[in-house]
Amino acid sequence: MSSSSEFVDKIEYTKGMQDLQRYTESHPECCVIDPFPNIYPVLDRLRIQQILFGLENLCIKSCYRIRGPRFLKVNSFEEPNLEHRLFEAKLSFPNIVKPQVACGVAVAHSMAIVFNIEQYKGLNVPLPAVVQEYVDHSSCLFKFYVLGEKVFYAIKKSTPNAATLMGLPEACDLKPILFDSLKSLPIDKKNQQVEDGVSSAGIQQLDLELVTDAANWLRSVLNLTIFGFDVVIQEATGDHVIVDLNYLPSFKEVPDDVAIPAFWEAIKWRFKSERGQRNSSLAPSSADSNIVSFP
Repeated sequence: MSSSSEFVDKIEYTKGMQDLQRYTESHPECCVIDPFPNIYPVLDRLRIQQILFGLENLCIKSCYRIRGPRFLKVNSFEEPNLEHRLFEAKLSFPNIVKPQVACGVAVAHSMAIVFNIEQYKGLNVPLPAVVQEYVDHSSCLFKFYVLGEKVFYAIKKSTPNAATLMGLPEACDLKPILFDSLKSLPIDKKNQQVEDGVSSAGIQQLDLELVTDAANWLRSVLNLTIFGFDVVIQEATGDHVIVDLNYLPSFKEVPDDVAIPAFWEAIKWRFKSERGQRNSSLAPSSADSNIVSFP
């Protein structure tokens, strides 16, 4: 897949999804909350990276930057100039390697952390792939959920800094670390309590207004009602880096008594928007009343 348009052309739906698509196309009176074409970009990690370039314009009001990670698309791990391409993309080791396809297939979450160029040989990650910079973030990850005008977030434990990763058994064996991001993440069990303490520094650095501006911007650019994204704060710079973006996240950190009414409000918000009943005074706001945190 040389482009995102080619990526979309290769999407294959189940029979049930095809039936649903045909039904909505033949019944324009139905209000589709998030139409298929709006979802396509978040199925493609390369397209996601390209969209995140636009975040640069949101950094003016804050002392921090919010951005996507540096990245490179790779069609083959055996290409002779791979090391030079990584250098040109300003990707130093370690790298995190992800399939270009972001969801919908079993291998979409098969990833690797690579510590040197030799480990790319025979790497067991589906191609084409997207290579991303590995951001030191003190094992602290912020999961943001967007439901219409509402923004929720929760704080999660994540992978350790690069220096700690290099001390894990897999890295010491001169092998890349392979993992499924839906099942388990590579962690340092020996220093788990230490890492938990360090993560509080990242919590204090979080610029909630900046990330909320990013959520509103993404809502507008993607034209989606329900989506999520993950933010880590780079230890050395304070950069807020969006390392993942996905459609219809689990919302498992959001209690049902909060999530269910928010879903209903989001559906009504989209319905009114589609029917042209909302005026400009109801545009999405970054007001604190629309931001909810869950520990």
